[in-house]
Amino acid sequence: MLHLPEPELEFHHGQQLVYPRDGLFLYGPVGDVAQLPSIRYGVIGTKDGVARFKKWASEMAGFIDIPEPGPRSRAVEPQHVPFPGFAAAFHADWPIEPPCLIDSLDPDEIDETLRIANRHEAVRKTVDMFVSRLVSENNRLENAPQFWFVVIPEKVYELGRPKSTVRRDERVSGEVTLTQRKARDLQRQPTLFGDDEREAEVYRYATHFRRQLKARLLKERIVTQIVRETTLAPGDFRRESGMPIRRVEDPATIAWKLGTGAYYKAGGKPWQLANVRPGVCYVGLVYKRSELTSDKKHACCAAQMFLSDGEGVVFRGALGPWFQTDTKQFHLDETAAKNLIEMVVGEYTRLHDGPPAELFIHAKSAFTDDEWKGFSSACGEDTNVVGVQIADSRDDLKLYRPGEYPVIRGTALQIGERHALLWTSGYVPRLDTYMGPETPNPISVRVLRGDCDLETVLSDVLGLTKINFNSCLHNDRLPVTIRFANAVGDVLISAPMEGEPKLPFKYYI
Repeated sequence: MLHLPEPELEFHHGQQLVYPRDGLFLYGPVGDVAQLPSIRYGVIGTKDGVARFKKWASEMAGFIDIPEPGPRSRAVEPQHVPFPGFAAAFHADWPIEPPCLIDSLDPDEIDETLRIANRHEAVRKTVDMFVSRLVSENNRLENAPQFWFVVIPEKVYELGRPKSTVRRDERVSGEVTLTQRKARDLQRQPTLFGDDEREAEVYRYATHFRRQLKARLLKERIVTQIVRETTLAPGDFRRESGMPIRRVEDPATIAWKLGTGAYYKAGGKPWQLANVRPGVCYVGLVYKRSELTSDKKHACCAAQMFLSDGEGVVFRGALGPWFQTDTKQFHLDETAAKNLIEMVVGEYTRLHDGPPAELFIHAKSAFTDDEWKGFSSACGEDTNVVGVQIADSRDDLKLYRPGEYPVIRGTALQIGERHALLWTSGYVPRLDTYMGPETPNPISVRVLRGDCDLETVLSDVLGLTKINFNSCLHNDRLPVTIRFANAVGDVLISAPMEGEPKLPFKYYI
């Protein structure tokens, strides 16, 4: 058994702490804060949605206290930290009035569009309303926003997801008559004049509002932060009994999470891992199959590159027969593997005037010989390439310890020289609690290719659970290289891909 110390984060003036909210509250974000003196955001929504956003934005400028202890809460809950106000936490001005504003979306039109019987058509046309206005406004402005808050009515959340259904008596007829099955058949047997193919285009767009919006804005290079109206003003939405229609976190926690995401998407760096070895680069492999394709092996691939400072870039790779139906795993051929990692190494070299000393490739599946040959050949002799398989181990082992709380986060059980189970969730001394609903489950960390000390690999993985800038948590359960693989893949297959194959990570989350 091993216990790895909690990785520390670095904040302003080189100060180090383990909890992001502590560091931001006491010291502010890492680096030269003068590089981002103010936040310039836009907001799009309905008139009511934008009005709710403005009220919330004014509250973000001031102090937001932690919630009063509930009947089942402890007198002091250390995970709660007051939000000191955006400028105090991030050392950047926060405009109460949105610098750019679009409030022309009609809630009735959104509602009727979402009730179109064909779900692909319904979601695509709903996304059209947002995309057309965002692109038009972004192109019109000389000084466009750094990112846009997309404030969505609750109806968009309810009916803008793959498993959402509309009651039969509320459905509206649309324009698309072609079925999804027929659209797949057209890939094998196209028509002479292409009329059906044009109608089949709608099935290339996902039935998930968020993913499709992100995907369609990639080529426009527009960064978004999607937020539900019920998150901004939960008290405005109540059931007949008077209870809110959904439970949300306390206002200070919401402010920490949305504030951190806003600062990051505006171009800031909230924190970075402290005491990291120089020259280290982490890559997470992304694979995803599309519903539309008739070929079960056909999939897209991508690589997420993360540096020690938490900065991330997504590189879109080639489409191909990467899914192996016998093993249910994804694997690239040698050429595709080489091309993908060459993009990563090229970007790292551009940023650091030289190749990485260590390149860790994280994947959920194993690596084939051809695949690894491609990865290795993309790197020079000065780079130590290590392949690490990271998988969920929910049913492999349960570990208990005496006392009120479960196993301590950072505990590891070494199974062999190159394999260990790592508890990335568990009791956290700083929080004096375990932030989970069940007995913590480990993840499996296995060094499959290359050479590196196992404890070093485990420490790196534990550190990578702390650089999720789309939130402000103590840690996630999975490292950032693996946690967002599905989310990035979902965006990549949610609309036809065009434009730049390399974009910062913030465009996808």
